[in-house]
Amino acid sequence: MIPGRALHYVLKIGDRAKNIHFFKNILGMKVLRHEEFTEGCDAQCNGPYDNRWSKTMIGFGPESDFFVVELTYNYGVKTYELGNDFGGITIHDKDILSRAKNLNYEISKDGEREFLTSPDGYKFFIENAESTSPDKVTKVTLHCTNLKQSLEYWVGLLDMKILCQEDNSATLSYDEKQTSLELKEISDPLNRAKAYGRIAFAVPADIQPQIDEKIKANKGTILTPLISLDTPGKATVQVIILGDPDGHEICFVNEEGFSELSKVDPKSDESLEKYIKKDPFQ
Repeated sequence: MIPGRALHYVLKIGDRAKNIHFFKNILGMKVLRHEEFTEGCDAQCNGPYDNRWSKTMIGFGPESDFFVVELTYNYGVKTYELGNDFGGITIHDKDILSRAKNLNYEISKDGEREFLTSPDGYKFFIENAESTSPDKVTKVTLHCTNLKQSLEYWVGLLDMKILCQEDNSATLSYDEKQTSLELKEISDPLNRAKAYGRIAFAVPADIQPQIDEKIKANKGTILTPLISLDTPGKATVQVIILGDPDGHEICFVNEEGFSELSKVDPKSDESLEKYIKKDPFQ
């Protein structure tokens, strides 16, 4: 069995100042760490761009205990075409909607559900209630074209557990206390466009080769074979990147290295602000 821990979802952004306002002042998240890179990531963490880029981890608490968002910024790229692959992130919190109203941030509705749209078009569904789990980020929704096929992959191959299932959707997790993954079947062809993201899980290092073998044995897609990634001045991690039947990217990073890399940096907010002031949009 794969003992996975849900870590974060990667979102590409085109304007750091606007996004930091949204995530900090509207959602109420905190900047946990900020890292700058001079060239593209070997595992395409920043997408298919071989240029200078940055990564900002932002969330309601430290990465050791909370599911967070990774904001990826590619220098020189102002916008990304949105597809229909990402369904949104669900947050349980009693203060977000009132804060949005006070700051005149638009609140939209999808049926009875209220949501906020980030500056780049990503949806955040807000449940105006306290979370029953330790984390306020309760669910990430990804769209799929064939729920049965997707469950065979995520449950059959990746060992996630089904928490609940309906005709066209299923909610999965490695542990019911973690942020869950909802797979929702859509009738249209899936288009990941340019803004496609990536979901990440931590596993013990000795599990990563087992994942590699399992995916190969079942003729699955390995986008990036097991590789070491360096972060300037911080810990090195090992990652393997997979692609599910619809092309959703899945990162499995070694828990040992990630626990070191992901420690909260108290200077990250100050560092990020310094770089934002140099952005051409300001």
